[in-house]
Amino acid sequence: MSNAIHSDTETLYAQRLNRYMTAMRNEMPDMVPIRPFVAEVTAVHAGYTCQQVTHDYEYALEAARRCALDFDWDAVVCNMVYVWTGLTQALGLKYYGIPGIHIEPNVGFQYREPGEDDAFMKADEYDQLIDDPTGFLYNVWLPRVSADMVAPGQPATYRHNLALVKGGMAMMQYFGALGHQNQLLRQECGTVSAIAGILKAPFDIIADKLRGYIGLVMDMHTQPDKVLAACEALVPHLTHVALTTADPAKQVPIGFWMHRGCVPFINHQQFASHFWPTLKPIIEELWAHGHQTLFYAEGKWNAHLDAFSELPDQSIVYHVDQDDIFEAHRKIGHKFCLSGGIPNRLLSFGTPEEVRDYCRRVIDGVAGDGGYIMDAGAIMQNDTRIENLRAMTEATRQYGVYSGTPSTAAVAPASPVEPLPETGFGLRGRPQPRIKPGVCVPWDEKRREIPEILGDEALAQRVWDQIEGLGNAFIWQCLLSF
Repeated sequence: MSNAIHSDTETLYAQRLNRYMTAMRNEMPDMVPIRPFVAEVTAVHAGYTCQQVTHDYEYALEAARRCALDFDWDAVVCNMVYVWTGLTQALGLKYYGIPGIHIEPNVGFQYREPGEDDAFMKADEYDQLIDDPTGFLYNVWLPRVSADMVAPGQPATYRHNLALVKGGMAMMQYFGALGHQNQLLRQECGTVSAIAGILKAPFDIIADKLRGYIGLVMDMHTQPDKVLAACEALVPHLTHVALTTADPAKQVPIGFWMHRGCVPFINHQQFASHFWPTLKPIIEELWAHGHQTLFYAEGKWNAHLDAFSELPDQSIVYHVDQDDIFEAHRKIGHKFCLSGGIPNRLLSFGTPEEVRDYCRRVIDGVAGDGGYIMDAGAIMQNDTRIENLRAMTEATRQYGVYSGTPSTAAVAPASPVEPLPETGFGLRGRPQPRIKPGVCVPWDEKRREIPEILGDEALAQRVWDQIEGLGNAFIWQCLLSF
């Protein structure tokens, strides 16, 4: 790349970053930013199958870059297909249907939820999870979700050992490739990487990956106190994962995927007693560290907008899927930036003219004072029509102009209003877990196994904790990302 081209791309990147960050601060940029969460539709545009972009992440990364170059978008996720099934196959994970292996090659990967009797956590195992969530994931959960791994106490097998080694090395390889992809998006495309980090609600973790939805619903009737205690036990660990994977520059938000905490999956009372009290402190704690959270509200969440409005101004970006985005704007648009609201069914089955008309309606009704980001309601898979994706882009550039004068000025990261309460906000004043987040075997436990340290103990502990952090990150990323 010549210096002139590199300079032009850096200028474009700075303009897009300014536009994106200004909108996320619920303010008015030069124009409405476009941040489409494009997954398998990138394969359609690039000429690949779902199997190719799912099972070989290099195809997915190339397809995302090609879309970033070919469309006038401000930000994209570096790989919205995200679940690399080469890694899930290396780990022997049972809960994925892999395109081209278990399902047709042009179908997106599928999550296979086990039956109630085959849930990966049993109804009588809450106490184990509560006592040591990380230990439970390694000792109980991982052997159950993997076809190759064996439970503690059983003879280790060749394939058990291979799965652990391949899985850990593959995860580092993949996450390293995502970091490089962010650089390429900036240098080659002038495109911002839209999110960083990962978060899910404690309640959703139990519903998604531990008890399953049916098991959790039954537990909410038979042992709701255990469910609440388990959610509370997960809070510090999920907060740690979100903080340690967040954007260190605090420019883009933490991705928070919202699944089964809304009506009709649970009722209002259960939302108020279990879902929200164990999610709100996490969001507050992330905000106390200067991180916005993207509430990717899959499904219908407008019934809970009053609860979300309890959060500090600008602390979240609220993404609208199947709800009425105009109602969301009326209720929380004064506090938070909104994104999405363009129906996926329209992008899949409508005409380009219908897409343009709908985009103009949303821009006119929601984006007048800034604080709106154009996107579909949900992640776009391979049924999204390319001509409609282009129509959404062109309509936004035509109707979503404010001043029309792009700026490259750096936008200051969002920050909470000081001073924050010493207790009752975030994790302040909450009981500490028996084993702190970020480690598996604490140094105090390891130290008791060493009769004498002849040199620098602080150095020994620092390196031990660093490597422990890798072991901790592996299992929590298995749970959250794969």
